[in-house]
Amino acid sequence: MKLSVKATLFFLIFSIPLFSFAQLNKAEKKIVKSVDKHTQESLDLLEKAVNINSGTMNFEGVRKVGELFKKELDELGFETRLTSGEAFGRAGHLVATHEGKPGLKLLLIGHLDTVFELDSPFQGSSMENDSIMKAPGVADMKGGDVVIILAMRALKEAGVLDDMSIEIVMTGDEEKSGDPIELSKKDLVDGAKRADVALGFENGDGNPETIVISRRGSSSWKLEVSGNAAHSSQIFTDKVGTGAIYEASRILNEFYRQLSAEENLTFNPGFILGGTSVDMEEDGTGGSAFGKTNVVAQKAVVRGDIRAVSLDQLDRAKDIMNKIVTENYPETGAKLSFDDGGYPPLAPADGNKKLLEYYTKISEDLGFGKVYAVNPRNAGAADISFTAGHVEMAVDGLGLSGADDHTVNETGNLNMVSRQAKRAAILMYRLSKNSMFKK
Repeated sequence: MKLSVKATLFFLIFSIPLFSFAQLNKAEKKIVKSVDKHTQESLDLLEKAVNINSGTMNFEGVRKVGELFKKELDELGFETRLTSGEAFGRAGHLVATHEGKPGLKLLLIGHLDTVFELDSPFQGSSMENDSIMKAPGVADMKGGDVVIILAMRALKEAGVLDDMSIEIVMTGDEEKSGDPIELSKKDLVDGAKRADVALGFENGDGNPETIVISRRGSSSWKLEVSGNAAHSSQIFTDKVGTGAIYEASRILNEFYRQLSAEENLTFNPGFILGGTSVDMEEDGTGGSAFGKTNVVAQKAVVRGDIRAVSLDQLDRAKDIMNKIVTENYPETGAKLSFDDGGYPPLAPADGNKKLLEYYTKISEDLGFGKVYAVNPRNAGAADISFTAGHVEMAVDGLGLSGADDHTVNETGNLNMVSRQAKRAAILMYRLSKNSMFKK
Protein backbone atom coordinates (compact mmCIF):
# COMPACT_ATOMS: atom_id res chain seq x y z
CA MET A 1 0.00 0.00 0.00
CA LYS A 2 1.39 3.41 -0.98
CA LEU A 3 1.22 5.95 1.86
CA SER A 4 0.43 9.62 1.34
CA VAL A 5 3.19 12.13 2.11
CA LYS A 6 1.54 13.11 5.40
CA ALA A 7 0.95 9.47 6.38
CA THR A 8 4.61 8.71 5.65
CA LEU A 9 5.71 11.67 7.78
CA PHE A 10 3.51 10.51 10.62
CA PHE A 11 5.06 7.03 10.48
CA LEU A 12 8.56 8.48 10.53
CA ILE A 13 7.79 10.70 13.53
CA PHE A 14 7.66 7.60 15.72
CA SER A 15 10.63 5.79 14.18
CA ILE A 16 13.35 8.40 14.87
CA PRO A 17 14.90 9.64 18.12
CA LEU A 18 14.34 13.07 19.53
CA PHE A 19 16.84 15.78 18.68
CA SER A 20 20.02 15.25 20.66
CA PHE A 21 21.73 18.65 20.45
CA ALA A 22 23.96 18.91 23.49
CA GLN A 23 24.12 22.63 22.85
CA LEU A 24 23.00 25.15 20.25
CA ASN A 25 24.66 24.88 16.86
CA LYS A 26 26.08 27.79 14.88
CA ALA A 27 22.81 28.69 13.13
CA GLU A 28 20.86 28.51 16.38
CA LYS A 29 23.30 30.81 18.11
CA LYS A 30 22.73 33.28 15.27
CA ILE A 31 18.98 32.98 15.82
CA VAL A 32 19.40 33.82 19.51
CA LYS A 33 21.67 36.75 18.73
CA SER A 34 19.21 38.15 16.19
CA VAL A 35 16.27 37.91 18.58
CA ASP A 36 18.21 39.78 21.25
CA LYS A 37 19.23 42.41 18.70
CA HIS A 38 15.68 43.10 17.53
CA THR A 39 13.67 42.61 20.72
CA GLN A 40 13.30 46.33 21.42
CA GLU A 41 12.08 46.93 17.85
CA SER A 42 9.51 44.21 18.42
CA LEU A 43 8.34 45.82 21.64
CA ASP A 44 7.95 49.12 19.78
CA LEU A 45 5.93 47.31 17.11
CA LEU A 46 3.74 45.73 19.78
CA GLU A 47 3.07 49.11 21.36
CA LYS A 48 1.96 50.48 17.99
CA ALA A 49 -0.31 47.48 17.40
CA VAL A 50 -2.11 47.52 20.75
CA ASN A 51 -2.83 51.22 20.43
CA ILE A 52 -4.80 50.61 17.23
CA ASN A 53 -8.34 49.59 18.07
CA SER A 54 -9.06 46.38 16.20
CA GLY A 55 -12.23 45.11 17.77
CA THR A 56 -13.58 42.47 15.39
CA MET A 57 -16.34 44.70 14.06
CA ASN A 58 -14.04 47.71 13.60
CA PHE A 59 -13.07 46.65 10.08
CA GLU A 60 -10.91 49.71 9.46
CA GLY A 61 -8.90 49.07 12.62
CA VAL A 62 -8.46 45.35 11.88
CA ARG A 63 -7.15 46.18 8.41
CA LYS A 64 -4.84 48.84 9.86
CA VAL A 65 -3.23 46.27 12.14
CA GLY A 66 -3.01 43.95 9.15
CA GLU A 67 -1.19 46.64 7.17
CA LEU A 68 1.22 47.18 10.07
CA PHE A 69 2.23 43.51 10.18
CA LYS A 70 2.10 43.15 6.39
CA LYS A 71 4.84 45.79 6.05
CA GLU A 72 7.08 43.86 8.43
CA LEU A 73 6.61 40.60 6.54
CA ASP A 74 7.09 42.30 3.17
CA GLU A 75 10.50 43.44 4.35
CA LEU A 76 11.39 39.85 5.24
CA GLY A 77 10.66 38.63 1.72
CA PHE A 78 7.19 37.17 2.23
CA GLU A 79 4.50 37.45 -0.41
CA THR A 80 1.62 39.07 1.45
CA ARG A 81 -2.01 39.92 0.83
CA LEU A 82 -4.91 41.31 2.83
CA THR A 83 -7.99 39.33 1.88
CA SER A 84 -11.54 40.64 1.67
CA GLY A 85 -13.98 39.55 4.33
CA GLU A 86 -17.05 40.85 2.53
CA ALA A 87 -18.36 37.35 1.81
CA PHE A 88 -18.55 36.53 5.52
CA GLY A 89 -19.19 39.96 7.03
CA ARG A 90 -15.77 40.71 8.50
CA ALA A 91 -12.59 42.67 7.74
CA GLY A 92 -10.64 39.82 6.14
CA HIS A 93 -7.27 38.25 6.92
CA LEU A 94 -3.54 38.75 6.43
CA VAL A 95 -1.94 35.87 4.52
CA ALA A 96 1.82 35.71 3.99
CA THR A 97 3.79 32.98 2.22
CA HIS A 98 7.45 32.14 1.85
CA GLU A 99 8.46 29.35 -0.55
CA GLY A 100 11.64 27.51 0.33
CA LYS A 101 13.18 24.20 -0.66
CA PRO A 102 11.06 21.02 -0.90
CA GLY A 103 10.45 19.61 2.55
CA LEU A 104 8.71 20.80 5.67
CA LYS A 105 5.71 23.07 5.19
CA LEU A 106 4.80 25.15 8.22
CA LEU A 107 1.57 26.99 8.98
CA LEU A 108 1.80 29.78 11.59
CA ILE A 109 -1.45 31.12 13.03
CA GLY A 110 -2.23 34.49 14.58
CA HIS A 111 -5.12 36.95 14.58
CA LEU A 112 -5.49 40.69 14.14
CA ASP A 113 -8.73 41.36 16.00
CA THR A 114 -9.53 41.79 19.70
CA VAL A 115 -12.67 41.67 21.82
CA PHE A 116 -12.41 45.41 22.55
CA GLU A 117 -14.68 47.30 20.16
CA LEU A 118 -14.74 51.06 19.63
CA ASP A 119 -17.18 51.53 22.52
CA SER A 120 -14.90 49.73 25.00
CA PRO A 121 -13.37 51.89 27.77
CA PHE A 122 -10.09 49.99 27.21
CA GLN A 123 -8.33 51.62 24.26
CA GLY A 124 -4.66 52.23 25.05
CA SER A 125 -1.51 50.83 26.60
CA SER A 126 0.23 51.56 29.88
CA MET A 127 3.06 49.97 31.83
CA GLU A 128 2.24 48.36 35.18
CA ASN A 129 5.97 48.08 35.89
CA ASP A 130 9.16 47.69 33.83
CA SER A 131 7.95 44.49 32.14
CA ILE A 132 4.15 44.18 32.39
CA MET A 133 2.18 46.01 29.73
CA LYS A 134 -1.54 46.58 30.24
CA ALA A 135 -3.20 46.94 26.84
CA PRO A 136 -6.12 45.67 24.74
CA GLY A 137 -5.03 42.55 22.89
CA VAL A 138 -1.46 42.55 24.20
CA ALA A 139 -1.66 38.84 25.10
CA ASP A 140 -4.67 37.90 22.96
CA MET A 141 -2.98 38.10 20.65
CA LYS A 142 -0.97 40.94 19.18
CA GLY A 143 1.93 39.83 21.34
CA GLY A 144 1.83 36.47 19.59
CA ASP A 145 1.78 38.15 16.17
CA VAL A 146 4.89 40.10 17.13
CA VAL A 147 6.58 36.88 18.30
CA ILE A 148 5.93 35.41 14.84
CA ILE A 149 7.53 38.39 13.11
CA LEU A 150 10.53 38.44 15.47
CA ALA A 151 11.08 34.71 14.89
CA MET A 152 10.90 35.19 11.10
CA ARG A 153 13.47 37.99 11.28
CA ALA A 154 15.80 35.79 13.33
CA LEU A 155 15.52 32.91 10.85
CA LYS A 156 16.31 35.29 8.00
CA GLU A 157 19.33 36.84 9.69
CA ALA A 158 20.63 33.39 10.59
CA GLY A 159 20.56 32.54 6.88
CA VAL A 160 18.08 29.66 7.19
CA LEU A 161 14.74 31.22 6.18
CA ASP A 162 15.41 30.87 2.45
CA ASP A 163 15.34 27.08 2.81
CA MET A 164 11.99 27.05 4.63
CA SER A 165 8.42 27.00 3.34
CA ILE A 166 6.17 28.97 5.69
CA GLU A 167 2.61 30.22 5.43
CA ILE A 168 1.32 32.72 7.98
CA VAL A 169 -2.41 33.31 8.43
CA MET A 170 -3.47 36.10 10.78
CA THR A 171 -7.25 36.07 10.81
CA GLY A 172 -9.41 39.14 11.26
CA ASP A 173 -12.29 37.45 13.04
CA GLU A 174 -10.97 35.00 15.62
CA GLU A 175 -12.87 36.66 18.44
CA LYS A 176 -16.18 36.80 16.56
CA SER A 177 -16.21 34.52 13.55
CA GLY A 178 -17.81 35.62 10.30
CA ASP A 179 -20.77 33.83 8.75
CA PRO A 180 -20.74 31.41 7.03
CA ILE A 181 -17.85 30.02 9.02
CA GLU A 182 -16.81 27.85 6.07
CA LEU A 183 -15.84 31.04 4.22
CA SER A 184 -14.56 32.78 7.33
CA LYS A 185 -12.01 30.02 7.98
CA LYS A 186 -11.30 29.00 4.38
CA ASP A 187 -7.83 30.61 4.18
CA LEU A 188 -6.91 28.94 7.45
CA VAL A 189 -8.18 25.50 6.42
CA ASP A 190 -6.58 25.75 2.98
CA GLY A 191 -3.28 26.60 4.66
CA ALA A 192 -3.62 23.59 6.95
CA LYS A 193 -4.23 21.30 3.97
CA ARG A 194 -0.91 22.44 2.49
CA ALA A 195 1.02 22.14 5.75
CA ASP A 196 2.77 19.36 7.64
CA VAL A 197 2.95 21.20 10.98
CA ALA A 198 0.73 23.95 12.41
CA LEU A 199 1.92 26.33 15.15
CA GLY A 200 -0.49 28.68 16.92
CA PHE A 201 0.71 31.79 18.72
CA GLU A 202 -2.17 32.42 21.12
CA ASN A 203 -1.41 33.07 24.78
CA GLY A 204 -2.41 29.59 26.00
CA ASP A 205 -3.04 29.65 29.76
CA GLY A 206 -0.68 32.54 30.48
CA ASN A 207 2.16 30.35 31.73
CA PRO A 208 5.37 30.34 29.63
CA GLU A 209 6.11 26.86 30.98
CA THR A 210 3.17 25.43 29.05
CA ILE A 211 1.91 25.02 25.51
CA VAL A 212 -1.41 23.75 24.20
CA ILE A 213 -1.52 20.32 22.56
CA SER A 214 -5.31 20.02 22.80
CA ARG A 215 -8.19 22.49 22.68
CA ARG A 216 -11.82 21.74 23.24
CA GLY A 217 -14.21 22.55 20.44
CA SER A 218 -17.21 24.79 20.93
CA SER A 219 -20.66 24.46 19.37
CA SER A 220 -24.19 25.26 20.46
CA TRP A 221 -27.47 23.44 21.00
CA LYS A 222 -31.14 24.33 21.16
CA LEU A 223 -33.83 22.47 23.10
CA GLU A 224 -37.48 23.05 22.13
CA VAL A 225 -40.14 21.54 24.38
CA SER A 226 -43.91 21.39 23.96
CA GLY A 227 -46.73 20.61 26.36
CA ASN A 228 -50.49 20.99 26.65
CA ALA A 229 -51.79 24.39 27.70
CA ALA A 230 -54.50 23.98 30.33
CA HIS A 231 -55.69 25.28 33.67
CA SER A 232 -53.08 24.59 36.31
CA SER A 233 -55.61 22.60 38.35
CA GLN A 234 -55.44 19.87 35.67
CA ILE A 235 -51.66 19.41 35.62
CA PHE A 236 -50.50 15.79 36.02
CA THR A 237 -53.79 14.40 34.71
CA ASP A 238 -53.69 11.87 31.87
CA LYS A 239 -55.12 14.44 29.47
CA VAL A 240 -52.86 17.40 30.33
CA GLY A 241 -49.61 15.81 31.49
CA THR A 242 -46.77 17.78 33.07
CA GLY A 243 -46.30 20.78 30.79
CA ALA A 244 -43.27 22.05 28.92
CA ILE A 245 -41.32 23.57 31.81
CA TYR A 246 -41.31 20.39 33.87
CA GLU A 247 -40.16 18.45 30.81
CA ALA A 248 -37.38 20.95 30.10
CA SER A 249 -36.28 20.66 33.74
CA ARG A 250 -36.23 16.88 33.51
CA ILE A 251 -34.07 16.95 30.40
CA LEU A 252 -31.57 19.43 31.84
CA ASN A 253 -31.31 17.47 35.06
CA GLU A 254 -30.61 14.26 33.13
CA PHE A 255 -27.97 16.01 31.03
CA TYR A 256 -26.26 16.93 34.28
CA ARG A 257 -26.74 13.54 35.94
CA GLN A 258 -25.48 11.46 33.05
CA LEU A 259 -22.74 13.63 31.58
CA SER A 260 -21.36 16.11 34.11
CA ALA A 261 -18.70 13.72 35.43
CA GLU A 262 -17.08 13.10 32.03
CA GLU A 263 -13.60 14.60 31.90
CA ASN A 264 -13.15 17.63 29.61
CA LEU A 265 -16.82 17.69 28.56
CA THR A 266 -18.98 20.67 29.49
CA PHE A 267 -22.44 21.75 28.40
CA ASN A 268 -23.95 24.98 29.63
CA PRO A 269 -27.60 26.04 29.36
CA GLY A 270 -27.12 29.75 28.74
CA PHE A 271 -30.75 30.80 28.99
CA ILE A 272 -34.24 29.31 29.25
CA LEU A 273 -37.64 30.69 28.27
CA GLY A 274 -40.96 29.04 29.05
CA GLY A 275 -44.68 29.70 29.36
CA THR A 276 -47.82 29.91 27.29
CA SER A 277 -45.85 31.54 24.47
CA VAL A 278 -42.16 32.13 23.68
CA ASP A 279 -40.69 34.69 21.29
CA MET A 280 -37.00 34.27 20.38
CA GLU A 281 -34.70 37.03 19.20
CA GLU A 282 -33.53 36.50 15.62
CA ASP A 283 -29.89 36.29 16.65
CA GLY A 284 -30.66 33.57 19.20
CA THR A 285 -29.32 35.53 22.18
CA GLY A 286 -32.54 35.68 24.17
CA GLY A 287 -36.17 36.58 23.87
CA SER A 288 -39.35 36.85 25.91
CA ALA A 289 -41.92 34.53 27.37
CA PHE A 290 -45.53 35.01 28.49
CA GLY A 291 -47.36 32.88 30.99
CA LYS A 292 -49.59 32.86 34.05
CA THR A 293 -49.19 31.00 37.29
CA ASN A 294 -52.51 29.23 36.77
CA VAL A 295 -51.75 28.02 33.23
CA VAL A 296 -49.70 24.93 32.36
CA ALA A 297 -46.73 25.90 30.23
CA GLN A 298 -47.12 25.06 26.55
CA LYS A 299 -43.61 25.92 25.34
CA ALA A 300 -40.06 26.07 26.60
CA VAL A 301 -36.80 26.86 24.81
CA VAL A 302 -33.27 26.41 26.12
CA ARG A 303 -30.08 27.54 24.36
CA GLY A 304 -26.62 26.44 25.42
CA ASP A 305 -23.13 25.44 24.34
CA ILE A 306 -21.18 22.20 24.44
CA ARG A 307 -17.41 21.77 24.57
CA ALA A 308 -15.58 18.50 23.94
CA VAL A 309 -11.94 17.54 23.58
CA SER A 310 -12.47 15.27 20.56
CA LEU A 311 -15.05 14.53 17.89
CA ASP A 312 -15.56 11.06 19.40
CA GLN A 313 -16.36 12.58 22.79
CA LEU A 314 -18.71 15.09 21.17
CA ASP A 315 -20.54 12.38 19.22
CA ARG A 316 -20.96 10.21 22.33
CA ALA A 317 -22.36 13.15 24.28
CA LYS A 318 -24.81 13.98 21.49
CA ASP A 319 -26.05 10.40 21.42
CA ILE A 320 -26.72 10.43 25.16
CA MET A 321 -28.41 13.84 25.03
CA ASN A 322 -30.63 12.81 22.12
CA LYS A 323 -31.71 9.66 23.97
CA ILE A 324 -32.58 11.68 27.07
CA VAL A 325 -34.73 14.02 24.98
CA THR A 326 -36.88 11.14 23.68
CA GLU A 327 -37.84 9.79 27.13
CA ASN A 328 -40.57 12.35 27.68
CA TYR A 329 -42.81 13.07 30.61
CA PRO A 330 -46.54 12.43 29.88
CA GLU A 331 -48.11 14.54 27.13
CA THR A 332 -44.92 16.40 26.28
CA GLY A 333 -42.53 16.37 23.37
CA ALA A 334 -39.01 17.70 22.83
CA LYS A 335 -36.59 18.37 20.01
CA LEU A 336 -32.83 18.85 20.38
CA SER A 337 -30.74 20.40 17.60
CA PHE A 338 -27.02 21.14 17.38
CA ASP A 339 -25.28 23.93 15.50
CA ASP A 340 -21.95 22.48 14.43
CA GLY A 341 -20.79 25.71 12.81
CA GLY A 342 -18.56 26.53 15.77
CA TYR A 343 -14.98 25.59 16.55
CA PRO A 344 -13.95 21.94 16.14
CA PRO A 345 -11.92 20.22 18.86
CA LEU A 346 -8.17 19.78 18.60
CA ALA A 347 -7.67 16.33 20.08
CA PRO A 348 -4.46 15.48 22.00
CA ALA A 349 -3.02 13.51 19.06
CA ASP A 350 0.26 11.60 19.25
CA GLY A 351 1.87 14.01 16.77
CA ASN A 352 1.00 16.97 19.01
CA LYS A 353 2.54 15.21 22.00
CA LYS A 354 5.71 14.53 20.01
CA LEU A 355 5.88 18.21 19.05
CA LEU A 356 5.69 19.09 22.73
CA GLU A 357 8.69 16.83 23.34
CA TYR A 358 10.68 18.64 20.66
CA TYR A 359 9.68 22.01 22.06
CA THR A 360 10.60 21.18 25.64
CA LYS A 361 14.01 19.88 24.51
CA ILE A 362 14.65 23.18 22.73
CA SER A 363 13.53 25.12 25.79
CA GLU A 364 15.97 23.18 27.94
CA ASP A 365 18.79 23.72 25.42
CA LEU A 366 18.11 27.46 25.68
CA GLY A 367 18.19 27.29 29.47
CA PHE A 368 14.46 28.02 29.88
CA GLY A 369 13.49 24.69 31.43
CA LYS A 370 10.82 22.10 30.70
CA VAL A 371 7.49 22.86 29.03
CA TYR A 372 4.25 21.08 29.93
CA ALA A 373 0.88 20.56 28.25
CA VAL A 374 -1.99 22.84 29.22
CA ASN A 375 -5.03 21.16 30.72
CA PRO A 376 -7.72 21.39 27.97
CA ARG A 377 -10.16 22.77 30.56
CA ASN A 378 -7.88 25.84 30.82
CA ALA A 379 -7.70 26.51 27.07
CA GLY A 380 -10.64 27.94 25.15
CA ALA A 381 -11.45 27.44 21.50
CA ALA A 382 -9.04 28.98 18.97
CA ASP A 383 -8.16 29.04 15.28
CA ILE A 384 -5.59 26.22 15.63
CA SER A 385 -8.53 23.82 15.95
CA PHE A 386 -9.39 24.28 12.28
CA THR A 387 -6.16 22.45 11.41
CA ALA A 388 -7.45 19.26 13.04
CA GLY A 389 -7.59 16.43 10.53
CA HIS A 390 -5.34 18.25 8.07
CA VAL A 391 -1.94 18.19 9.84
CA GLU A 392 -0.38 15.44 11.90
CA MET A 393 1.35 17.80 14.32
CA ALA A 394 -0.13 20.96 15.85
CA VAL A 395 0.42 22.97 19.02
CA ASP A 396 -0.74 26.35 20.24
CA GLY A 397 0.17 28.75 23.04
CA LEU A 398 3.53 29.81 21.55
CA GLY A 399 2.69 33.49 21.88
CA LEU A 400 3.14 36.11 24.56
CA SER A 401 2.41 35.17 28.16
CA GLY A 402 -0.17 37.34 29.87
CA ALA A 403 -3.17 37.49 32.14
CA ASP A 404 -6.82 38.56 32.26
CA ASP A 405 -7.45 38.14 28.53
CA HIS A 406 -10.79 39.58 27.33
CA THR A 407 -10.99 41.97 30.28
CA VAL A 408 -10.04 45.61 30.75
CA ASN A 409 -7.19 44.33 32.93
CA GLU A 410 -5.46 42.36 30.15
CA THR A 411 -1.67 42.32 30.49
CA GLY A 412 1.33 40.86 28.69
CA ASN A 413 4.76 40.03 30.07
CA LEU A 414 7.20 41.81 27.74
CA ASN A 415 10.13 39.81 29.13
CA MET A 416 8.68 36.76 27.39
CA VAL A 417 8.74 38.18 23.85
CA SER A 418 12.36 37.23 23.20
CA ARG A 419 12.06 33.88 24.98
CA GLN A 420 9.03 32.83 22.96
CA ALA A 421 10.61 33.98 19.69
CA LYS A 422 13.80 32.02 20.35
CA ARG A 423 11.96 28.82 21.21
CA ALA A 424 9.64 29.11 18.21
CA ALA A 425 12.36 29.98 15.70
CA ILE A 426 14.64 27.14 16.76
CA LEU A 427 11.71 24.72 16.76
CA MET A 428 10.97 25.65 13.15
CA TYR A 429 14.63 25.45 12.21
CA ARG A 430 15.17 22.01 13.77
CA LEU A 431 12.01 20.62 12.23
CA SER A 432 13.09 21.90 8.81
CA LYS A 433 16.46 20.13 9.15
CA ASN A 434 14.95 16.84 10.21
CA SER A 435 15.20 14.09 7.64
CA MET A 436 11.59 13.02 8.15
CA PHE A 437 10.51 16.12 6.22
CA LYS A 438 12.84 15.62 3.26
CA LYS A 439 11.00 14.63 0.13
